[in-house]
Amino acid sequence: MNEFAHLRILIGIILGLSITHLLKGGAKFIQHPGRTRPYWVHLLWTVYIFLLLVHFWWWEFRLNSIAHWNFTAYFFIVLFIVNFFIICALLYPEDMSDYRDYEEYFYSRKHWFFGFMALVFLLDIGDTLIKGMDYARHLSIEYPIRNTVHILLCLAAMRVNNRTFHGTLVVLFIVYELSYILRLFYSV
Repeated sequence: MNEFAHLRILIGIILGLSITHLLKGGAKFIQHPGRTRPYWVHLLWTVYIFLLLVHFWWWEFRLNSIAHWNFTAYFFIVLFIVNFFIICALLYPEDMSDYRDYEEYFYSRKHWFFGFMALVFLLDIGDTLIKGMDYARHLSIEYPIRNTVHILLCLAAMRVNNRTFHGTLVVLFIVYELSYILRLFYSV
């Protein structure tokens, strides 16, 4: 087994647990519709994170082109993936008894959520550099601009309490991510 195959197993386990956590969290609304009231912004962040996880899993396929691995790069990728799991756990806590609904919960944890989201885009730069400068260059100038803007918006979202801002932000993140994926990976 080569190093990438070994790492791919760990990537699959942690990302699989992350997606499972999101799906289980979303299914609670169907299983127990009267227990905790959903919040549309929270649900859209769930959609966005699911999309980001699927995109990340595809994106990480490029790791197979790395010929020689070291523990630092391996550990970095593991920390990057763990960050995604933490975001999923923040979206769907094990216990909601301290909160009236997901709207109250979401805004009470927005500092953590958006802090880890900003970290995702920062770590993504390191992940891209691990894949090599040729790979980074093929992403064009849009890539560093994308990550910088996402980090700044996440840092702003940590401070802003305006519900319209948060609703608009998640819609913009979803639309942009779909556009980005289609432009990067769609081929006829």
